Amino acid sequence: MSAPVEGTTAATAAPAATAAGGVGAVAGPGRRFRGASVVIAPVVFGIAVLVVWQLVVTVGGLPAFLLPAPTAIAAQIGAQLPVILETAAVTGGNALVGLVLGFVLGVLLAILAAGVRVVSDLLTPVVLAASAIPIVALAPVFTTMFGSTTEIPRRLVVMVVVVVPVYVSTARGLRQVRPVHDELMVALAATRRQYTRFVRLPGAIPYVMTGLRLAAPAAVIAAIVAEYFGGLQNGLGSRISSAAANTAYARAWAFVAASIVLGLLFFLAGLLAERLVTRNRPGGGS
Repeated sequence: MSAPVEGTTAATAAPAATAAGGVGAVAGPGRRFRGASVVIAPVVFGIAVLVVWQLVVTVGGLPAFLLPAPTAIAAQIGAQLPVILETAAVTGGNALVGLVLGFVLGVLLAILAAGVRVVSDLLTPVVLAASAIPIVALAPVFTTMFGSTTEIPRRLVVMVVVVVPVYVSTARGLRQVRPVHDELMVALAATRRQYTRFVRLPGAIPYVMTGLRLAAPAAVIAAIVAEYFGGLQNGLGSRISSAAANTAYARAWAFVAASIVLGLLFFLAGLLAERLVTRNRPGGGS
């Protein structure tokens, strides 16, 4: 009796394996196609926008102060490339320093607020109020306090902008403690520091990285806007305002394009950091 059963099982398993292989073969190219479409679709859309932009400016005869042609902007990018790279390095450096300072400060404040209820009640309104302070008001104040010959005011502006999303996201993650973990630490008579180190912080890592991803492009925006209000004329923001004031509109748009690229690089860096840190965590791929 055993021989027919084994033969039947083998005969049944063969088509199943073939079907599974067929599904895998179909699913593999499908996943690759979807992955390629994620990149191709935005590129095609961007090229279409540039073509329509060029046609509207050329056929409609729009003046340069209203909207320069993409070809004119591209020519200015080529002509001003060394200056663009130099100013982008300055703005990117300010954004990076402010991002690191704001990230560290936001995480520390969130940990402190999660450990002490009174501190949380005091810190949360202050941090949320900081998010309502406009950069146009903050940048001149810091410039007056620290002088116009240093990069400190701009870095402080970036730090204030970054603290808010990092603090809010981290504080939310620190509160997401499973009851079983809470009960275990109570049973082990863990101290507040041990509780934060072994339970709160590991569980809050995805939230911390989400705050970093949100804050990264905001750091570039804050750094550029802060350069409009005095200080050293060595960043992208100051070059944009200077070129626009001198009616060099295509050149101003060239620096705007560099600002967009810089913001995208910071966003991609934050996204990559989030993926690397949360890749091996439960739910990290979602």
